[in-house]
This record gives sequence, C-alpha cells and structure tokens, in this order.
Amino acid sequence: QVQLVESGGGLVQAGGSLRLSCAASGHTFSSYAMGWFRQAPGKEREFVGAISWSGAGTNYADSVKGRFTISRDNGKNTVYLQMSSLKPEDTAVYYCAAREGMRRTNSYAYDYWGQGTQVTVSS
Repeated sequence: QVQLVESGGGLVQAGGSLRLSCAASGHTFSSYAMGWFRQAPGKEREFVGAISWSGAGTNYADSVKGRFTISRDNGKNTVYLQMSSLKPEDTAVYYCAAREGMRRTNSYAYDYWGQGTQVTVSS
C-alpha cells in the first residue's frame, strides 16, 4: 500500500510558475513509476507526465511539453511537478499516482492516487 499526498497548488497569474510536490509513504517508493494527471471541471482526467522509478526516464503530454518538468527524490520519497509559463487552460485539480513497473500514460494503469491539489491560473 502506498499513500500519496500532493501539495503546492494555488492561484497564479498566466505566465507564472508553481511547483507541486507529492509525498509518498507506506512502501518502497523507489520501486514505483509515478505519474501526474489533471482534471478540469467538466472534463475527463488527463495525463500530464510520468517518471520512471529511477528518475532516468520521463514523458509528457504534448500540451505541457517544454513547460512542465517532473523529477523525483527517492531519498525523500517525493516526486515533483515544476510548472512554468502557466496558461489559464492549465487550471485543474492535479493528482499524482503510483504504479509498480514502467511508467504509463493511461490513468487506469495506476494503482495508488493522491487526493489532488487545485491549480488555478488567472488570465
């Protein structure tokens, strides 16, 4: 069992930056691939990015590529989502998720989820 807690969300102006954190506990964090997803009101949950268990591999949705960066610190059991050049369309609840094995873009592939943190980007 893995427990995930996101933090770092808030209100930011367009063009600004935020860093989200996801703290994990309860199991061997370093054996899990981690994903970030988001869900805007009235929309389905969508993939943002993912990072391999070692941190050596990452992949991103086209909508955030070049603006968002995922990293992890296995010593601190934490994964990060650095968001830059934020746009109003990035407004959503952001979730981190964990799965054993390789990173995936499909939310159904993830076994553990945090409660989410709200990110609001004003124009």
